[in-house]
Amino acid sequence: MSVQKVDPFSLEIVKDSLIAIGDEMFYTLGRTSMSPIIYEVLDYACGLTDAHGQLLTQGHGVAGFIGNLSFMVRDTVKKFAEGKNLSPGDIIIINDPYSGGGSHLSDVGLVMPIYYEGEIVAFSANKAHWTEVGGKDPGSFTNDSTDIFQEGLQFPCIKLFDEGKVNQALVEMIQANVRFPDLSLGDMWAQVAALRTGERRFQELCEKHGKDVVLASIQSLLDHGEQLARKELASLPNGVYEAVDYIDSDGMGNGPFRIQVKVTITDDQFICDFRGSHPQVLGPVNCSYTTLVSDVRTIYLAITNPSHDINDGVFRPLEIIADPGTIFSAERPAPVSVYWESGSAGGDLVWKALAPILPNRLTAGHFLSVSAVTLSGKHHVSDEPFLIVEPSVGGWGAGEGQDGARGQFCIGDGETYNMPVEIAEARYGVMVDEYSLRCDGAGAGEFMGGSGVVRSYRAMTDKQAVTVTFGRNKFLPWGVNGGESGSPNEFFIEKANGETDGPFGIYARYPLNKGDVVKLMTGTGGGYGHPFHRPAEQVAKDAKNGYVTIEQAEQKYGVILNPESYEVRGETAERRDYRQ
Repeated sequence: MSVQKVDPFSLEIVKDSLIAIGDEMFYTLGRTSMSPIIYEVLDYACGLTDAHGQLLTQGHGVAGFIGNLSFMVRDTVKKFAEGKNLSPGDIIIINDPYSGGGSHLSDVGLVMPIYYEGEIVAFSANKAHWTEVGGKDPGSFTNDSTDIFQEGLQFPCIKLFDEGKVNQALVEMIQANVRFPDLSLGDMWAQVAALRTGERRFQELCEKHGKDVVLASIQSLLDHGEQLARKELASLPNGVYEAVDYIDSDGMGNGPFRIQVKVTITDDQFICDFRGSHPQVLGPVNCSYTTLVSDVRTIYLAITNPSHDINDGVFRPLEIIADPGTIFSAERPAPVSVYWESGSAGGDLVWKALAPILPNRLTAGHFLSVSAVTLSGKHHVSDEPFLIVEPSVGGWGAGEGQDGARGQFCIGDGETYNMPVEIAEARYGVMVDEYSLRCDGAGAGEFMGGSGVVRSYRAMTDKQAVTVTFGRNKFLPWGVNGGESGSPNEFFIEKANGETDGPFGIYARYPLNKGDVVKLMTGTGGGYGHPFHRPAEQVAKDAKNGYVTIEQAEQKYGVILNPESYEVRGETAERRDYRQ
């Protein structure tokens, strides 16, 4: 049936049904998972693709997974002879970083063909961060690996289920190679449940409306997504825009590494050319090309139509170019454990290049890094091993007419959530001494950058170890239109004997004993506009609320405040001269 024969009401019903299926898959996985990184933080994604791997819908979660699902399905279709070697009930497991929607080994993907009337009509897919996939360090992703083999189990697009029968040998292999098998296998079964939910609902959709109507509606929706994207592109200023930045370190003492982009916007194309960026490096900050695509897609959506439902039609005008074997398109066996440091930096380059010309869509720079923490040891009550695996929140940049958001996850994390203090203290061998906004006065501007946070973990037992990956430690969140740069992501160790060690950006397995505190401090975002344009009365409110000190109000904003009442006493000569 051609698209033209499907009435608009059916098109709308099918579209909303597909979105509902993606959401139901998402909630199924979250509610049946075993790991806080999934059910609390939401470090996962679910969705449907068509029979060719074109993304149709994706449940909310990690923004850095946008595009991963379709790459996973396309790799599956290719490996299994265009689907000819697949059968109903098959489920494929894949975490190959270099193809198949790869990020790092901890992000394990499952793919399931959906059959109707004897043919593949769609695929159900998801990707979730497993607490453990083995490797040399607890939590599997580490910041000092030098090849992929140190980072855990690799699943090279193989069958976990064959015609509905589980590959028990593979399950036992996983069980024998991970430190927390109940968590990892529990999450695997949650993923299976989500896939089967998607399969069942899609088949019901075909039963209700007919296969031909559903497939024709899908094609129409993809084409409509492209039309909307091209309409938005036509409203953007055509031109070539460039940006250069640096990735701090590879975790092995090397760096910084120069990265660059050239963005070309025409009426019907959006081209991001990363050629000339640094070759892949010794440490695990490399990312795969699919990771780069996902991060650039996030910025592309923010620029074109952030409220649009995601499908592959939306991305048809987007072209992403990178040299093979670079920090943005690593090749085997390069380590990729903390891949977000380069992947997010790639998206940020596009952001930085276009922020000056699109102030209504793009803010100043934010803290950028996932700012990941893994902390392991023995629980002080149960004496059982525990493992914290979590991202951190930080400060976003200010924009035209608005201050930056405070204490939010980075763009790569998307719609994820914070690990509640109560859960951290109950499940893990730590006490949370502090969780507060980091009001350091950085990111000054007519509109100020959002504050980062301070989160302190006190070890409750001896022989704990913390691995911290805080990128954007040296090269700060950038300001726009005269706004100042933000502050670095960094952490300190405050030892029980009174000594302080740090600051650090990236550190592997720092030893903690009872009473030691790891103090995690994420960056404040960049400012927008010159600080002297911020109204004096607003600066007084900022100081009263604790966002800046009396001294910072004078030094950065040129506003002299009464230290007792926080009322405006006057302005500095520099502020008066600038404003005149």
